[in-house]
Amino acid sequence: MTTQTVRVLPRLIDAGDHPYLQGAWTPLLEEVNATGLRVLEGAVPRDLDGVYLRNTQNPVLPSLGRYHPFDGDGMLHMASFRNGEVEYRNRFIATKGLNAELERGERLWAGLMEDPALSRRPGWGAHGGIKDASSTDVVVHAGQALTTYYQCGEGYRLDPQTLEQQGIAPWSPLDGISAHCKVDERSGELLFFNYSKHAPYMHYGVVDRQDRLVHYVPVPLPGPRLPHDMAFTRDFAILNDFPLFWDPDLLPLGKHVVRFHPDMPSRFAIIPRRGTPQDIRWFEAAPTFVLHFLNAYEDGDDIVLDGYFQDEPMPRNFEGAPVGYERMMSYLDQYKMGTHLHRWRFHLRTGKTTEQRLDDRVLEFGMFNQRYATRPYRYAYSAVQVPGRFLFNGYVKHDLVTGESWQLGLPEGQFASEAPFAPRINARDEDDGYLVSFITNENTQRSEVILIDCKRFAEGPVCRIELPHKLCSGTHSCWADGRDLRDGPLARQR
Repeated sequence: MTTQTVRVLPRLIDAGDHPYLQGAWTPLLEEVNATGLRVLEGAVPRDLDGVYLRNTQNPVLPSLGRYHPFDGDGMLHMASFRNGEVEYRNRFIATKGLNAELERGERLWAGLMEDPALSRRPGWGAHGGIKDASSTDVVVHAGQALTTYYQCGEGYRLDPQTLEQQGIAPWSPLDGISAHCKVDERSGELLFFNYSKHAPYMHYGVVDRQDRLVHYVPVPLPGPRLPHDMAFTRDFAILNDFPLFWDPDLLPLGKHVVRFHPDMPSRFAIIPRRGTPQDIRWFEAAPTFVLHFLNAYEDGDDIVLDGYFQDEPMPRNFEGAPVGYERMMSYLDQYKMGTHLHRWRFHLRTGKTTEQRLDDRVLEFGMFNQRYATRPYRYAYSAVQVPGRFLFNGYVKHDLVTGESWQLGLPEGQFASEAPFAPRINARDEDDGYLVSFITNENTQRSEVILIDCKRFAEGPVCRIELPHKLCSGTHSCWADGRDLRDGPLARQR
């Protein structure tokens, strides 16, 4: 392994008893380029071509108060595969907030569990006053990686193969971009939404394959909401209004307290992809909150949407948590929230909604073959969480046609990342490819890249590749096909 250290920032934070500043969540403060990575098991497939990108939270400076893991500064990790070789790089995302704090040598913005009034400078986001860490999500569009923050930020771009910083997407609107932009690989379009505390409370937009903002419209809501994800079909975008949102009586006092309103329905907004507010059709469904959706597609007069339904969107406080972190830990525990794979069917002709639970297991962070986006699809891949912790220790593959499923667990002390599906070169069918994941190994204090052959899912990793350091855990990831990066719909048009 040949490793070039690019930058190392000093560790200034005392983890104390904080459960998300130690173990698999220990911040990584080193940036490297690495080639000639050691293969621990198997061989790097020569039929894999592309890049795996993963966003993580790595706080550099101590918090002003109580740290939340989603406050951490964004760090993007890249593993590229081509011709049986692998290269790894990682970089902090050079946000305005991080650069300002490094210049001052102190934290300037409050976090999610802190009073925004503590912020020493005006901030960003739907929450108001906090830092845009750009640490939640990553997609690849128009040949560049786009990182985003779930409370809405400006959208930072990096070269997906070198991680060279490319600055803020010039089309970023005033109210920002939420995490979970969607890239339609067929059209090359990027679909996005944002949300705020001022009317109309949500917007929806489209950026074309030439990286131009070509559509941006309001999606009026009754008040401030907390949407986290969206979905799309060939002809429609699907947005939402869930009954979990900030207490409207406390917001004027500057208090961001989330409440669940079980007497209110979930609402789904279905809008043509270039539609106006007048074109929106609202569909009601059982009250819940959804962090993440899978695929959506049109089926005759119906729209089918798959995602993860929460039985308890406002779980009770976590017993046994360190004092002051009981509420935070409960909202990071999928077992307390009861997240299950679920299907909604919206009947366009009648305006009715039907629903179906697809699995009784606690699952979330789903992935599928993006070449089947907007189409009827067969296979989905969900992550299995460690009870009580925001960590993954396995995956489940679902056959949505037959109802079969296969579960794969990791050895004790190993924790996975969200794992996108990477198609083989010249893939013949939907599951002809690999799941790609970074693994944090607490036994060796190192990390790995693993590849799971989805045709032989239950057999476990077919390849394990050692990385030069231990990654901090985080949230989201994506796969970008190498051919598409070079000359397909993801490539920048010159």
